Amino acid sequence: MDESGRFGLAAVAWAAGGAGTQAAAAAARELAHGVRTVVLVEGSSDRSALDALAARYGRDLGAEGVAVVPLGGATNIGRFLDVCGPPGLGLPLAGLCDIGEERHFRRHLERVGLAPAPGRAGLERLGFHVCVADLEDELIRALGAEGVQRVIEAQGETRPFRTFRGQPAQRERPVEHQLRRFLGTHSGRKALYARALVEHLPPGRVPRPLERLLTHV
Repeated sequence: MDESGRFGLAAVAWAAGGAGTQAAAAAARELAHGVRTVVLVEGSSDRSALDALAARYGRDLGAEGVAVVPLGGATNIGRFLDVCGPPGLGLPLAGLCDIGEERHFRRHLERVGLAPAPGRAGLERLGFHVCVADLEDELIRALGAEGVQRVIEAQGETRPFRTFRGQPAQRERPVEHQLRRFLGTHSGRKALYARALVEHLPPGRVPRPLERLLTHV
């Protein structure tokens, strides 16, 4: 694991608190010297997508000193801003969140002295980008329902998806809703498909929040 990856683990342990907080804080402070930017994302699937997109462009974010740190849920943004932002290590920050969690990000950025200007553009100028409604939804719209189903087939999960679509709660839903629910049925699948969908995106169809975040860092 590279230095940026080790920093991410230390930052997560520091933000979590508990018995190992002091050791984690010391490790994060030491490793921070090799970190150029910290990218705060909601979960591991967002990190997988960003890493996959960087690889498509021949970039290795860890080697560049970009630490992509999953929050374990958007409501934890405040703890990570306290660790990585002005109250803590004072590192340059960027991030990605779902539209439903935008208010959490904005409120805590304001609290630590990084108040964004009004509107989505204000957040983007700080390097924070918003998915509508979430990253899975962005990727499904970018690839189209048929494209996503081809990726599911390539992963050998056509039969599980058909079974899922046959459930009473899913039968009357549009296929795009079925796909979004299927991709998010458990965390391992979510991260797997975040990477796979990004790898199959046609040129020029990268979701705007993901593209602009990578450009920013």
